[in-house]
Parts: sequence; C-alpha cells; structure tokens
Amino acid sequence: MAALLGPAEVRTLAASLGAAPTKKWGQNFVVDAGTVRRIVRIAGVKPGDHVVEVGPGLGSLTLALLEAGARVTAIEIDPTLAQALPATVAARAPADVGRLTTIQADAMTVIALEGEPTLLVANLPYNVSVPVILRFLEFFPSLHTVLVMVQSEVADRLAAPPGSRTYGIPSAKAAWYCTVRRAGDVGRSVFWPVPRVDSALVLMERREVPLTTAARRDVFAVIDAAFGQRRKGLRGALASLAGSPAASESALREAGIEPLTRGEQLDVAAFARIAEALERARVAS
Repeated sequence: MAALLGPAEVRTLAASLGAAPTKKWGQNFVVDAGTVRRIVRIAGVKPGDHVVEVGPGLGSLTLALLEAGARVTAIEIDPTLAQALPATVAARAPADVGRLTTIQADAMTVIALEGEPTLLVANLPYNVSVPVILRFLEFFPSLHTVLVMVQSEVADRLAAPPGSRTYGIPSAKAAWYCTVRRAGDVGRSVFWPVPRVDSALVLMERREVPLTTAARRDVFAVIDAAFGQRRKGLRGALASLAGSPAASESALREAGIEPLTRGEQLDVAAFARIAEALERARVAS
C-alpha cells in the first residue's frame, strides 16, 4: 500500500516547498488517510480506471487513487504544487509513478486530455466546484462517475430534487447529465487549514440526457432565466428570453406548464419542453 499523507507529513511537505494553503485558490489540504481511502471506495475506483483529479494539492487523494490501481491525470493550478506532485508520488509510491500525469493549468481552461477519463474524483476548491463539475461533464462525455468533496451547502444544491428549498440552477443542470446524491459528510478536522464550513461528498452517475430536440445550451438558458428571478412565476421570469410576457405564456402553455408556475417546481425534462416550445416559436416567427 502507498505511504499516504498524514497531518505531520502534509505540513512537512508544505514547509519543504515553501508552500502554504491560499484562499486565492481555495486550498484546504486533506490530512487524513482514512478520508481519501473512503473517497476512493465510494467512487468505485478500480485498477485500470482513468481518473481525472482537479486540485490535487500536495497529493493526499492522488496517492490513494494510485493505490487503487487507477491511472491519474491530476490538474493543478498552483505551479509549485504541480511541479512537486510527481516527486511526492515517486518518493512515497515509486511503483505507481508511471500511472500519474500532472498538468499545470486552470481546470476551467482544459478542453482535452490524453486518453478518455472515466471518473472525476476530487477535493474541489469550494469557489469553483459547480462550474468545474458542469464543465467536465460537458467536455468529457467518457466520464461515467463523478465523486467530489464540496462545501455541504453546495452538495445540498447539487442533489436537491424539484420542489425542495435548495433546488436551483446547479441541481437542474447537474440533472441534465447525471443522477445525483449526497454520499456522506466529511468532518472539518480532516483538513489543513480547518475550514469554517462543513463538507460533504456528492456522487454523480452519468445517465442519458433527456429525450428532447432542444440543444443543451437552450435548455440551460431557460434554467438560468427561470431561477434568475426566483420569486416570479415563469411567465415573467422567461419574458426576456421569449421576447415578451405573452410569448412566454404561449410557450409555457404549449409545454403543458401553467404560466404562474415557479422554476423550482420543474424537473429538467420540463425545462427541455419549454426550450422546445420557444424554439418552435422562433422558427414560426
């Protein structure tokens, strides 16, 4: 088994690199071996899987992924940490270093990887967690599983069903790609520095996108508009997108939705029906 990183090893490694966790990049390093092995287990990582990891930091989770037999592509924005990661793996798991590829980049700029990743497993920086998840699901259709550690409130929003208090843009857009559920809580003490917020695991499993003639971008535009003014009924919230309140009402009725319905009451399939109706109206005009 790999020599995983504990609290003392994380601090020693960071000191040797002259590195410290920064708020700029949302860095909170995991210092508990049990937590990273739990993440790998819940994700179902198997030997031969190609895992993309965003924000590996000092390598706590990276070592656990390699220990499970995965091939890991680690994307790290911090140049110091990106440069150090291969050396850390070589020192602590020399037999595994050949299965690691490190890319120094902002994950929000990555549009291609060598080979097709099958899983995204990461302790994501809280400030970019939802955009990163949605971007990778869009650009890498080979991903069948996403297991991420995020702020607990973000986990609630991603996994929320229609009609719930926390259902919103992240929930609806994630549902376009995946079935989503919370997969457990994570205590604050497993991080350095200790965050001021609670964390949770979210498991997302790819499914077929809704059967629709509407393009994803058009469905997402409807979702954005519907939740942009949460207190409004959809007739008003979609007026700008449709061209007028009357056009919005017409499209909603065609989609089988009452005009005063609010966005939080609809599932992603309903948003797709609205996008279809709006597109038919555009073509007719």
